[in-house]
Amino acid sequence: MDKIVVLDFGSQYSHLICRRIRESNVYCELLPYDSPISLIKKLEPKGIVLSGGPSSVYLKGSPRPDKKIFEMGIPVLGICYGHQLIVNEFNGKIKRFDNREYGYADLVIDDSSDLFKGINKKIKCWMSHADAAENIPNNFEILAHTENSQSAAIANRDAKFYGIQFHPEVSHTEEGNSILRNFSQSISNAKPDWTMQGFIDFSIKDIRSKVHDDTVLCAISGGIDSTTLAVLLNKAIGKNLTCVFVNNGLLRLNEETLVPELLNKHLDINTVSINAEERFLSKLKGISDPEQKRKIIGEEFAQVFSDVTRGYGPFQWLAQGTLYPDVIESGFSKGPAAVIKTHHNVGGLPEWLNLKVLEPFRTLYKDEVRQIAVLLEIPNEFIKRHPFPGPGLAVRIIGEVTYEKIRIVRQASSIVENELLRSGWYDKVWQAYAAVGDDLAVGVLGDERVYGHIVTIRIVESLDAMTADWSRLPYDLISKISNRITNEVNGVTWVTYTVSSKPPATIEPQ
Repeated sequence: MDKIVVLDFGSQYSHLICRRIRESNVYCELLPYDSPISLIKKLEPKGIVLSGGPSSVYLKGSPRPDKKIFEMGIPVLGICYGHQLIVNEFNGKIKRFDNREYGYADLVIDDSSDLFKGINKKIKCWMSHADAAENIPNNFEILAHTENSQSAAIANRDAKFYGIQFHPEVSHTEEGNSILRNFSQSISNAKPDWTMQGFIDFSIKDIRSKVHDDTVLCAISGGIDSTTLAVLLNKAIGKNLTCVFVNNGLLRLNEETLVPELLNKHLDINTVSINAEERFLSKLKGISDPEQKRKIIGEEFAQVFSDVTRGYGPFQWLAQGTLYPDVIESGFSKGPAAVIKTHHNVGGLPEWLNLKVLEPFRTLYKDEVRQIAVLLEIPNEFIKRHPFPGPGLAVRIIGEVTYEKIRIVRQASSIVENELLRSGWYDKVWQAYAAVGDDLAVGVLGDERVYGHIVTIRIVESLDAMTADWSRLPYDLISKISNRITNEVNGVTWVTYTVSSKPPATIEPQ
């Protein structure tokens, strides 16, 4: 299978480049910027993309790739910092300008062959830079410009080296996917043979080759990731699979009965249900730090799996529905991007558990999993469910996890989902929930002045969870949700609506 390699220089958008290239059915893989040339050559990429990053190429110690990537005879595309690297590498000059570009800019295409083939002569693009090229290298020509960047896109066509100062990977750039498609397919000649049906066929063979006759324990939550994983595993290894559903006390309203029923009724997957509510919540008592909460939940899940292994095993493997964004945010991605938050199912299992980890979806994005679910004929009841965090409601409760906060979040989130379903908005948004913390606000109940909790509503739109924007719901719908929560959920006096996008915020509050 043909592939494009992206070298990561620390941009939080690096994985978006991979995602956008995959959307055109070309497989793309992310590597750290300092990957040895031997590894890159072993992958036999058809082209290389140099990502953006926060550094300046003229500073000592700024990240650099192995120079031999420019001797491989394959196309190279630099984006933002990557563009500046190419300019610097071939003796052009990068400097800091007073007229910085952040946000939208009008990109004028001066040469619409190859990289900009089929692109409108003028498009909106997304800029995010203070450094820019003062002089471009010899043998390079200008392909496009903006008002403040006269060399917003450059190329050495003989060597097939391209540099663009803007970010085609973000949705703000018009026709950005087409630009990346032109590079990956037309310039790099990568075949568009990355499909989810192909992934299914490959994964079944790969799982069988890894597992052989071993038995596999699959942690299943009822969400789209773990459910799709269970169905795929069932196709691959059949009776050697056992699924376990753990009620950790941090589930959505009525989830502990709904999920096992759905699994057994619709998917004919034998599921062991474990009620571990008390053991999880007792361990979380008095804990407010979000990373500590995640750590405790991860450790307790491991203990539960150990108990299940003794009671229903033995098992040699634990399968998890870990996705690319989970890996990225946990800092276990292959580049220098900072740790954002730890995911309970990322980073390996404790050695004492004595189980090997099986993560077939580790390189996939959520929408790719949904495509697989459709191909596997999983019912819409699963496919259309909104994502739910692995640590459950613990990361939607700011501060200590208490029974009262769990009740409030469950009931309020249920109201949010019900109203979105009733109004036809549920399938239009990526995720919707209620969160609660320790802050109290004054309210009036009857004629009495009372203190109650502040509930925060978070509703976002996204394609892959790498970036997200807050959803512009109709005011009357927001008002209805607010009124229902304050009237139906005891202990709540205020309802707020979050209008922060990702980045800088994350989708979940903790």
